[in-house]
Amino acid sequence: MTAPIICFGQQPCGFFPKRFLWAKIQTARRLQSELGGEIVFFFHDSDHDPRETRTILRHRKTNEPAQLNFAFKSPIQRKFSPLYLKEVAGDWQAKTARILPNYITPDLTAVFQTVTAGNVADFCLEMYRYLGLLDNIRIVRSSSSEFRQAACNIPDFFADVLYENEIVRARFIDGALKLYQGGSSFLTLPLTEFTKQQISPTRDTRFRWMQSVVHCSHYIAGASEKDYLCPEETPEVNFITRDVIDRSDEAYTQFP
Repeated sequence: MTAPIICFGQQPCGFFPKRFLWAKIQTARRLQSELGGEIVFFFHDSDHDPRETRTILRHRKTNEPAQLNFAFKSPIQRKFSPLYLKEVAGDWQAKTARILPNYITPDLTAVFQTVTAGNVADFCLEMYRYLGLLDNIRIVRSSSSEFRQAACNIPDFFADVLYENEIVRARFIDGALKLYQGGSSFLTLPLTEFTKQQISPTRDTRFRWMQSVVHCSHYIAGASEKDYLCPEETPEVNFITRDVIDRSDEAYTQFP
């Protein structure tokens, strides 16, 4: 018998982690305490949706929620670049640090100001590390060229390609590279050659792509993941529902 590999996956989900990520981590640690083995965080920083990093904080006096997000270097990066390549606007961190004391304790503001990462995926990951969330957890990043090269081939995918001097994440559909513009509108890009190191999965191919490298024995599934995961495709995996947590989309800031 090999030691269990307990995995959970998540996109960068705010400069303070969403409460559902905290719940996934706590579920994984509880399972590890029962079974042993290691915990793997599949950090899906290849995603491109800027809504993933929205951070909802509650005002310390009024308890009213406020939605914050990164300021991105350019409109094209904001809309189309993968999260690991979305650059943070130069003055965003300083401006945000001035308003954070309305929402979080001074020590957490100090942690925020300590981060030096230049793109949103690195910024989130560095924050999570500073907050102690990732102690003794192995990080596997979907943006890694080594990971992508080792992963299985998938029929439905995105490719990171050049568009107007930026790297964008284009969907490969019917032999064409396309950028989704909203509604039923797509922008078709000139077809260029791309390699396996430029490919990342769609929602429906993501788990089997990840599993071909991680080989987990247990997977902590979030509420929305259960809608599209196909356990019958990976019978070797035990799927575990993450622990319930209230206000799951809000930021977790209850650190000691």
